[in-house]
Amino acid sequence: MGRRGRRSAPKEQDRSFSGWLKEIATIVVIALVLSFLIKTFLFRAFFIPSGSMETTLQIDDRIFVNQLVPQPFALERGDIVVFSDTEGWLTPGQQVDNNWVKDALIFVGLAPDDSQQHLVKRVIGMEGDRVICCDAEGRITVNGESLVEPYLFPGAAPSDTPFDVVVPEGKVWVMGDHRNASADSRANIDRPGQGFIDVDDIEGKAAVIAWPLDHLGFLGNYPEVFDGIPEPAAAGAPEGR
Repeated sequence: MGRRGRRSAPKEQDRSFSGWLKEIATIVVIALVLSFLIKTFLFRAFFIPSGSMETTLQIDDRIFVNQLVPQPFALERGDIVVFSDTEGWLTPGQQVDNNWVKDALIFVGLAPDDSQQHLVKRVIGMEGDRVICCDAEGRITVNGESLVEPYLFPGAAPSDTPFDVVVPEGKVWVMGDHRNASADSRANIDRPGQGFIDVDDIEGKAAVIAWPLDHLGFLGNYPEVFDGIPEPAAAGAPEGR
């Protein structure tokens, strides 16, 4: 009896080890599926390649974007959005060679996809808004209301480029926080799209800075900056239009 008991111990250990491996494999599969679902329907990772949004976002920051904005949750003035470059604002990107590990992380949404052309800017004007640079004190106005913008890069003017636009239906007017280092709507006003971004091109709203850890935090849209803006109907049309 004692010998049979001793001989069965390794088999029991093998079964225990096999069960442990199956449990770990199940957990990994579930985690990957959940990550993929989160990437597909909730959040997606992006990285910041330029200083156009400094100091809110810094070069090489990794951010997570809430893909539930603009649908089903509404877009708001002040939101930081990531959008596809369908208007050709960027120069063609270089081919990116990834290894299988990074490809897997991109697939589940835990690493940013460097192969696609995207931009990140702050929404200043919504559909119907009249956005003007600038008032007598050099501030941007939206529907006649002057903006005090605390998120601007220290020392940067709200805009060195004068403009007067009304945002068309289904579009937004976007600007970088580092205004004198941002090729945003102002810099593309002479293109066919007149500097406006199609809401359908918006991937989502930047919600969290995930990396580096010393820059970790949530991203706000400064509602106090835009609270006093009147309805677009009262804004009128640009002069000469």
